[in-house]
Amino acid sequence: MSDPLAVIAELPGVSEAVTDARKAVDRLYGHRVLRRKSPEVSARSALRGARASAALEGVDVPLEAIPEVTDPVVQGALRVSAELGRLGPTWRTAPRQVLARLHTLAAAGLTEDLGRPRTGIEAPDLLGLGDAPGPEETVARVDGLVELVTGSAGGSSKAPALVLAAIVHAELAVLRPFGSADGVVARAAERLTLVEFGLDPKSLAAVEVGHLELGTAYAESLKAYLSGTPDGVATWVRHCASAITLGVREATAICEAMQRG
Repeated sequence: MSDPLAVIAELPGVSEAVTDARKAVDRLYGHRVLRRKSPEVSARSALRGARASAALEGVDVPLEAIPEVTDPVVQGALRVSAELGRLGPTWRTAPRQVLARLHTLAAAGLTEDLGRPRTGIEAPDLLGLGDAPGPEETVARVDGLVELVTGSAGGSSKAPALVLAAIVHAELAVLRPFGSADGVVARAAERLTLVEFGLDPKSLAAVEVGHLELGTAYAESLKAYLSGTPDGVATWVRHCASAITLGVREATAICEAMQRG
């Protein structure tokens, strides 16, 4: 199969979901506030995304309390969010290096094995996905994921950025390659892919907020992906499209609040 991502893009309902998400992003980019203040909107979106990502890891704190929170999960999500803008070009050419860096940032205070793939079978299962694959299978699948990212960067796939981002997120979430803070890493890699592969180049959509707002559908859609069936994979990609649309709504609310002063 020369372009597996293109095959996924043609699964039932995926093309329509991708188009709807793309239209939502385009509408957001037309907001007048972004003419002068897109960096500020991006920064506020990143903060909301970090809070949501920590909440999906089980540490849910109010946005206004974030500056005072010392919990390592929250602090890790914030560090990851702050670093994403500097990792983009490297993600396209050396994604394994970026993943190690993301884990180092996300898992400080949680483990001593920062940036190192797990060598055992133990990995937290916050979403009820079941046992993680063994280390050998995980390494092989991460190798495949790296090839997907670098290949897509080199033009080997015609699939939309959203499809690649969804697969990146799902593989990291189900593989749990580091054995700690894997959810934060997976969601950061999704956002980074959306930025670097052109759907959301200014990193405005708070996609992590979308995943959180979709509630139990997040875990349920990942379980569907785990089934490996075409319908299961399509369910996950459609979920990601919905999360992006909700993330756009969050960014639009930021723009509106800034416009009101």
